[in-house]
Amino acid sequence: MKRQQFKITINAARERVWDVLLGTDTYPKWTAPFAEGSSVKTDWKKGSKTLFLDGQGSGMVSEIAENIPNEFLSIRHLGEYKDGVEDLESEWAGYLENYTLNTVDGKTELRVDIDLNEDYKEYMLKTWPQALDKVKEMAEN
Repeated sequence: MKRQQFKITINAARERVWDVLLGTDTYPKWTAPFAEGSSVKTDWKKGSKTLFLDGQGSGMVSEIAENIPNEFLSIRHLGEYKDGVEDLESEWAGYLENYTLNTVDGKTELRVDIDLNEDYKEYMLKTWPQALDKVKEMAEN
């Protein structure tokens, strides 16, 4: 497991960026580079179980490890989800995905720190910047 960081500066308030990240309508749009038709099932509250799904209903089962609105969101992946079955023995168990929002010179700096395995590094290095560009586009418009 290795930690990877991605950053982008967005000309919008942290509240707006937060709303784009967690919004029911906006979440599928900015996560489309990972999986077209993606969705999330959660209330985003600390301790809540979360399902991150692709267009076919497979994905990750996770929990919200921390949620400080407009500042910090931490997601702890528990395993994989496929055909309605949770695989908590997955190699993804325990991996973190953290979102930090800071105000810098009147803009929002969005930093994403993720744990990933070497097999997915190249894919993530390509896909995360695309996803963050979508967040920026939506938050600024």
